[in-house]
Amino acid sequence: MECEWKPDEQGLQQILQLLKESQSPDTSTQRTVQQRLEQLNQYPDFNNYLIFVLTKLKSEDEPTRSLSGLILKNNVKAHYQNFPNGVSDFIKSECLQNIGDSSPLIRATVGILITTIASKGELQNWPELLPKLCLLLDSEDYNTCEGAFGALQKICEDSAEILDSDILDRPLNFMIPKFLQFFKHNSPKIRSHAIACVNQFIISRTQALMLHIDPFIENLFALAEDEEPEVRKNVCRALVMLLEVRLDRLLPHMHNIIEYMLQRTQDQDENVALEACEFWLTLAEQPVCKEVLCGHLSKLTPVLVNGMKYSEIDIILLKGDIEEDEAIPDNEQDIRPRFHRSRTVAQQHEGDGIEDDEDEDDELDDDDTISDWNLRKCSAAALDVLANVFRDELLLHILPLLKELLFHPDWVVKESGILVLGAIAEGCMQGMIPYLPELIPHLVQCLSDKKALVRSITCWTLSRYAHWVVSQPPDTYLKPLMTELLKRILDSNKRVQEAACSAFATLEEEACTELVPYLAFILDTLVFAFSKYQHKNLLILYDAIGTLADSVGHHLNKPEYIQMLMPPLIQKWNQLKDEDKDLFPLLECLSSVATALQSGFLPYCEPVYQRCVNLVQKTLAQAMLYQSQPDQYESPDKDFMIVALDLLSGLAEGLGGTIEQLVACSNILTLMYQCMQDKMPEVRQSSFALLGDLTKACFQHVKPCIADFMPVLGTNLNPELISVCNNATWAIGEISIQMGPEMQPYVAMVLHQLVEIINRPNTPKTLLENTAITIGRLGYVCPQEVAPMLQQFIRPWCSSLRNIRDNEEKDSAFRGICTMITVNPGGVVQDFIFFCDAVASWVNPKDDLREMFYKILHGFKNQVGDDNWRRFADQFPVPLKERLAFYGV
Repeated sequence: MECEWKPDEQGLQQILQLLKESQSPDTSTQRTVQQRLEQLNQYPDFNNYLIFVLTKLKSEDEPTRSLSGLILKNNVKAHYQNFPNGVSDFIKSECLQNIGDSSPLIRATVGILITTIASKGELQNWPELLPKLCLLLDSEDYNTCEGAFGALQKICEDSAEILDSDILDRPLNFMIPKFLQFFKHNSPKIRSHAIACVNQFIISRTQALMLHIDPFIENLFALAEDEEPEVRKNVCRALVMLLEVRLDRLLPHMHNIIEYMLQRTQDQDENVALEACEFWLTLAEQPVCKEVLCGHLSKLTPVLVNGMKYSEIDIILLKGDIEEDEAIPDNEQDIRPRFHRSRTVAQQHEGDGIEDDEDEDDELDDDDTISDWNLRKCSAAALDVLANVFRDELLLHILPLLKELLFHPDWVVKESGILVLGAIAEGCMQGMIPYLPELIPHLVQCLSDKKALVRSITCWTLSRYAHWVVSQPPDTYLKPLMTELLKRILDSNKRVQEAACSAFATLEEEACTELVPYLAFILDTLVFAFSKYQHKNLLILYDAIGTLADSVGHHLNKPEYIQMLMPPLIQKWNQLKDEDKDLFPLLECLSSVATALQSGFLPYCEPVYQRCVNLVQKTLAQAMLYQSQPDQYESPDKDFMIVALDLLSGLAEGLGGTIEQLVACSNILTLMYQCMQDKMPEVRQSSFALLGDLTKACFQHVKPCIADFMPVLGTNLNPELISVCNNATWAIGEISIQMGPEMQPYVAMVLHQLVEIINRPNTPKTLLENTAITIGRLGYVCPQEVAPMLQQFIRPWCSSLRNIRDNEEKDSAFRGICTMITVNPGGVVQDFIFFCDAVASWVNPKDDLREMFYKILHGFKNQVGDDNWRRFADQFPVPLKERLAFYGV
């Protein structure tokens, strides 16, 4: 038996001194302490001293002892594999002996230390740990039982996967039944630990738990009315998870569970209420939702609506009593990082603007500064999803409540009513329409309420009804709404400014050119906001200006508008340094503005172009340095380069041929070639968009590089990276049109990948359409190369292009398909009905294209003979027959 380790008195004093100093608020003292601790790590028994202070040195104060344990935990995390055996054994045995320390702080610290050692892969090398902890659960001493349970709960949270594996001989087979015994323990803390432990194994459908699922659920029901909030919270959390994984077991009790969750959603303890409220969100995703919940809607609706009021704490945190804060600069920590959405090339569809696959981002983020998720948000989200499940059935229960809320004298209640109205907008739109002529004017009035929090939520709710507003005669609702929203953009409260700017951007997207008559008035406001806004809202303002440019397009290109808008944008542009991230939203905004202004942007384009090229060059240079000497240099933020490439695309698209001189005097093509080969997909995505735009604008500069570019484009036709593949595909199509027959040597590099992509199941619509257009364009310029493969793509080709609008790209693609059919008529025979359908999708093709269609349709009809053609045409749906009658077949 080796004698037990004893600390050296002097060493112990040194370490205590360090522990005391590390609690000092002074940062330089802390830095010195950090360095000292790092040095001490070189002594093998330094960690023995730390565990000694934690577990043996009862004379010291608890915070110092706990701190010693936490420093030891960090050492375990960083260096455990280098601990000598004696040290790690000493630490392990001390931990197990002291898990029942009389101080809750020390017990918790030992528990954290145990789970840290366990998660370093040491569960295998510490086989006695789990049996020992489970044994300690049976201790008569409360502290021991609670300490062991605390440690087990942390291990279950950190190591759930390995606990349910053969590596450890499946310890859960005895642990879970053991935990279930403690659901009825007389201490609330222990009951709470027991449920929390079992809860770790629900979502993964752990076998050991599934075997005991019925006793588990019975035990949960037994604890349903527990007096301890923490226990009720864990019961609710368990039921929410069971709803996802073992609905079959809950269904027989569903009526009672719903009644119970209704009570808990109104629990006095907000944490319990929040856990319970998640139940409705989860239930809404289950197909049985409608059936099991319809009888309870009349009770549930008022509960959710009631949860949507701001709590008193919320109002304090949101500084709801401070009405005017526009002059107070923003706290930089509050500004969330923005993510730049790289350019993706997409087709226009019948009856809409650009097809946007992204989900609307008007989710309920009206107060993102409080602890992000709370009862108000959860209730609103639940009401939103339930409105989508029950549609107008929900309105029967909501409307009577709304009348009372919306006209309530207490602003907190009125505010919650306005939030309710916004939450149900998507699901109950049809049923709401009869009430909107009255409600919209009422909401427009609420925009000038004296409480800022009422004004801000009203902005959001109105934006949820923007689609309907725009569908009515403009003078009735659009004009008054716009007038009031623009006043709110200049509100004296920052939260209202932010909500109004976001709502206005949504309105712009819906209204598009309906806004043209009011442009002067809109620009007046947005430009004035420039001089008024603090940092955070300035970033949202750029977005509102960019969206305006996207929405009204070339209507913005009037000297008086340019005079208003450009000076403040350029002033900001000149103020910002190259490494300032505020450039992102500004460059995005300028990109939209340049595309809209077209020739109107000419006076500003040279400095903007130069700076973008510099940003790309700087970022590439920085990346090269970092690659060659990663220890000496930082890796660059490539977003600067991405945003700059996207703005160059916007310039090329807006200025067309006039960008030629700028390209001629710069090395952009060399830089672009490097970007096309970057590791980061978003960089490649943006560089291919720019390649396509430069091909359209000034091909004479692109042409000499085609032999280098084409192989790179070919290797990027990988549909796993949708946006990269999409933009590369589009660029190949643009290049084909410019190259004409000289495209011939490059067809083989790309054709097989394109045909594979168009036949791939689940390919996104945008990618399918661009692929079809590019195949058509390749076939237009090199029919001999592409036509032999006609049969392999004609069917998906026709299906994907029937829904896009008549435009240049569709025109060249269809010319290609007709040319290929002339070369290889046999390739289309089996799928001719698809071709007919695609031809019928044209509203008015150019005369010579119509002539091509006519020839092919009549050629086919003559080939098969009248009787066969009649039998064939009889299968056509009526609209198709009507469209084709136009060609006399």
